[in-house]
Amino acid sequence: MTAAVVLARWAAGLSFADLPDAVVAAAQEHLIDAVGCAVAGIRRGAATPALTVARGLGGPPEARLFTGERVGAVAAAFGNAVAVHALDFDDTHAGGLVHASAVTVPVALSMGEQTGAGGSEMVTALVAGLETVCRLGAAAPHGFHARGLHATSMCGVVGAAVTAGRLLGLDAPTLAHAIGIAASGASGLLEFLHSPASTKQLHPGTAAANGILAARLAAAGATGPPGALDGEYGLFRALAAREPDRDVLLGALGERWETTRIGIKPYPACRLTHASIDAAGEFTGSKPSALTVTLHPDAVPIVAGAEKRRPRSAYEAKFSVYWCVAAMVVDGWVDLDSFEDLDRPDVLDLAARITVVAHDPGTVAADAPGIVEGDGRTSRVERSTGGGVRTKAAANLGPGADAVFAADGPAALLDAVEGCLK
Repeated sequence: MTAAVVLARWAAGLSFADLPDAVVAAAQEHLIDAVGCAVAGIRRGAATPALTVARGLGGPPEARLFTGERVGAVAAAFGNAVAVHALDFDDTHAGGLVHASAVTVPVALSMGEQTGAGGSEMVTALVAGLETVCRLGAAAPHGFHARGLHATSMCGVVGAAVTAGRLLGLDAPTLAHAIGIAASGASGLLEFLHSPASTKQLHPGTAAANGILAARLAAAGATGPPGALDGEYGLFRALAAREPDRDVLLGALGERWETTRIGIKPYPACRLTHASIDAAGEFTGSKPSALTVTLHPDAVPIVAGAEKRRPRSAYEAKFSVYWCVAAMVVDGWVDLDSFEDLDRPDVLDLAARITVVAHDPGTVAADAPGIVEGDGRTSRVERSTGGGVRTKAAANLGPGADAVFAADGPAALLDAVEGCLK
């Protein structure tokens, strides 16, 4: 059987009773984290263009944007997915280097609202989508990025289709068609890395919207090729120029849960900078004459290009190991405010004195150790440890959360999200 058929059979047959408590708890955490990231993105205006378009699309009042308006489910998933990813603070699966929740949580919420699904149905659909996008990314680590393609959107559209298909009640053959249709529309260029453009924030939105469209098209009778993932001209061979690791993609479905391996981001920056930021913390309060940062070779073109020394936008700074490390050394932290003023002489001066060297430790890039050296000292952390979801979400929701989300306050929203998954 092709990978699409195997995934479809597994996802269509998955029940809430099949999910271990740890998997349900992880899904709960990632839903909370995604909502918090979305509200923070809305509060800071980072998702405004997408939300404007989503409102303009209108449609039947099937689901809500996080700003409260009711629009079609496709429009709601699009706008909300961009909001989740707008600050690059949303979770990341290290093995696949994909933002798993940004492309699945908005689909689960919008399609769950449209179909009137209960909490157990929504979490089952969410887990099916999370497992799909994570396994797709991890089956060819750095394969899409190496070809200039954004793995989150390439794999995310399939995960979104699986989540939507589950909530539409598609049977296994129809869900396989949805996967084939979704994979045929996968897209997302990394050219934003060489400019201050905002296209990366948009990728989860188009993946979420196209995933729902794929599921609806399959439900209406459209068909997709069964080899859309692992066929001769499937997703992996055509776009990653390699065959997927079939065991990573399909092995131990229902036994090995990638949902529990998705990390909560402690910093609103590219995951490939996080271990370096952690290691740079040892230099906080000092004034090093120069620093050397060791990165995985796959990370260098993404976060250490020459143009990254002087970021031209907040998003470009989030993809600059120079800026992120310098900010940690100068301030002692990296948070959303670290990317507001890009003309700070103290940070820019240190960023100019940072050298990056490449070393392959035999891990995927997002799990590589962080090593920062300077003035005769070396700071090393084995891997970024992630953050606490409730504290992070409460901070992201902020004191003005009531104005952008229908809740009585941050605590009430967290309790409501937790309650829907019990």
